[in-house]
Amino acid sequence: EVQLVESGGGLVQGGGSLRLSCAASGFTFDDYAMGWFRQAPGKEREGVSCIILRDGGTYYADSVKGRFTISSDNAKNTVYLQMDSLKPEDTAVYYCAAGRCRGTYSSGSYYPVVDDYWGQGTQVTVSS
Repeated sequence: EVQLVESGGGLVQGGGSLRLSCAASGFTFDDYAMGWFRQAPGKEREGVSCIILRDGGTYYADSVKGRFTISSDNAKNTVYLQMDSLKPEDTAVYYCAAGRCRGTYSSGSYYPVVDDYWGQGTQVTVSS
């Protein structure tokens, strides 16, 4: 059974940083991509970032590129999302996900999506 457990969310002022962690179990880590998507109240789910665990390739949504960094510790079956220069519009529930990473476009912007399996989510709130 695939299990994904997120941690590290919280409240931060605009311009601040947070690091999310996701501990994974129940599958062969290197066989998957992992990533993060977020959902704000009243908005659709939005892909944020994904990482190809076998080769470390990373992909970012245009809205977070240069501010967020995804990484993995394959020995610990854990993926991280370092979020810097946070903005109020980053406020959302962030979900860790595993599966196949694919790219999508919406309104001209790129979003990497991985959502075959996901965790319970962690709230990130950025105050202005």
